[in-house]
Amino acid sequence: MQRTDFTLEHFRHRLAHLDALPQFAVLGILSGVITGGIIILFRLAIEIPLRFWLSENDPENFEALHPLLHFITPVIGVSLIALFYRCLSDETRSVGIGKVLERFNFHEGHLTLKGAAAQFIFGVISLVSGQSAGREGPAVHLGAACNSYLGQRFHLPNNSIRILVGCGTAAAISASFNTPIAGVIFAMEVVMMEYTIIGFTPIILASVSAAIVSRMVYGHDPAFIVPALSIETLWDIPFTLITGILIGTLAAVFISLAKYCTRMNTYSFTTRAMSVGVLTGLIAVLVPQIMGVGYDSVNLALTGNMGIGMLCALVLAKLIATAIPIGLGMPFGLIGPILVVGASAGAALGTIGNIYLPDYVSEVGIYAMLGMGAMMGAVLQAPLAALMALLELTLNPHIILPGMLAIVIANITSRSIFKQQSIFQTLLATKGIHLRDTPVLQALRRMGVVSLMNQKFKTHDYLIKQDQVPQLLENSPKWIVITRERKPEALLPTSDLVRYMEEKVLAEKEETKPKKKPKSKPDKESEKETGIDLLSIPARRLDVHPIHRQATVQEALDTLQRTGIEALYVERVQAPMIHSVLGVITRKDIENYYLHN
Repeated sequence: MQRTDFTLEHFRHRLAHLDALPQFAVLGILSGVITGGIIILFRLAIEIPLRFWLSENDPENFEALHPLLHFITPVIGVSLIALFYRCLSDETRSVGIGKVLERFNFHEGHLTLKGAAAQFIFGVISLVSGQSAGREGPAVHLGAACNSYLGQRFHLPNNSIRILVGCGTAAAISASFNTPIAGVIFAMEVVMMEYTIIGFTPIILASVSAAIVSRMVYGHDPAFIVPALSIETLWDIPFTLITGILIGTLAAVFISLAKYCTRMNTYSFTTRAMSVGVLTGLIAVLVPQIMGVGYDSVNLALTGNMGIGMLCALVLAKLIATAIPIGLGMPFGLIGPILVVGASAGAALGTIGNIYLPDYVSEVGIYAMLGMGAMMGAVLQAPLAALMALLELTLNPHIILPGMLAIVIANITSRSIFKQQSIFQTLLATKGIHLRDTPVLQALRRMGVVSLMNQKFKTHDYLIKQDQVPQLLENSPKWIVITRERKPEALLPTSDLVRYMEEKVLAEKEETKPKKKPKSKPDKESEKETGIDLLSIPARRLDVHPIHRQATVQEALDTLQRTGIEALYVERVQAPMIHSVLGVITRKDIENYYLHN
């Protein structure tokens, strides 16, 4: 047992360092396997009841339902969500990718299992009841939360918990879409907002592991059935630019509508939920294709089997039925629906082009693909993730060149012309939450305090006998942690204690009458009786504050700024009332790290 504890302790210690690639690789593989299994359970929990309920054993065949059920089913779904919502605490109610971003940026990626359970139930109810929602957003929360809990359960340093959240995100996207590369890029671009070797290695392994687990159940086929299409001539380029501009505009409308609807969040959740249920039901009566994830509609758009009227109706209906619930705070996923909107809009543009410019515009399916990628990239402000998703979802290398052009133009249109941020940042901003992702913060978050702390220290009570000083100074410690009643109170530079002892020895050797000592120096007779008071001798002492060994260097800096002190002691909690000091870290140590690394 002691050997196991020692090995785990060594594992934790290594994870706090930047060069812990083998340890992070182990976490990545474990993360991918766990997340892959969870996503399979999540998908089965949605698909099994839908296969029993919907005709032809098709989990997306909501169109075959009676029109009355098109209205009633979403209303029943949101009613169940509202009832369940009332049973939860405020912290547990908040779910989705936005929640993951908030906890990742301000709480070192700490997510709860209760929140994951709530997300699981919300996601299943919303999709089984035919809401215009997706499964990828809930999947990301499930993967991130379960991996975060794994790190918390084993008391891993917070910098590694942040990596685990990224692993869970990548694995969730990989297992949901069968897109391992897109999963990696999505995690780095949307959640972690950085590209580093230490981040890429475990996240790649997690994404691959999750894809393998998912393919054991769902096979190797991509999410969509895509014909082998490519652009015919360079005359497609101008129309591709137009597609990018129009899709970027559509993305800006989606984000603006969701943002506008957040103004109504002063109403109770039950009122908002019932409004969403009625709205979705009414739209579904007219356009039943909006119900559920809608990937069957994407396949029809990609193969050119939907008319221009149906495509335009689906774009408008799906956009409204998704953006309004998201803005009203419904716990729905949105990645799937925006793919449907983008594919339908792209197919509509391709159809128009083929009618009026048949010699200059390629097949409709090409523009459905471009619209899908451009919409995802513009709404999420994640162009590289969208491009990788487009490539893997279609398995069509011919889409790369026009895809890059359409996605970038759509991003520029949404962000620069219409001044829209990503949907997640926009919704968080309405709550007063602004993400912090500066290079300095990212660098400080990558390392744990254990990797930067100074272990050349000794701990001693504030009173020390003179003959104990040589023993205290053995092995030349840099710092003395001064304690009172076993609690650290100050940090004393060893050099100051050495200087004080040298002056004291010289004073005792003087044969002449000793001079009157400064009030700050203790009386010689008193020192013989009680010992030297390390809190009173002339020295430059630093006030100290505890910080847990799991903390990142960024947390250490935040603590120093909040308390106004200059030093921290890293502690390990061995039992409720038993703490030990592992090392010390000063503001100067942190400044030297980010100035010279």
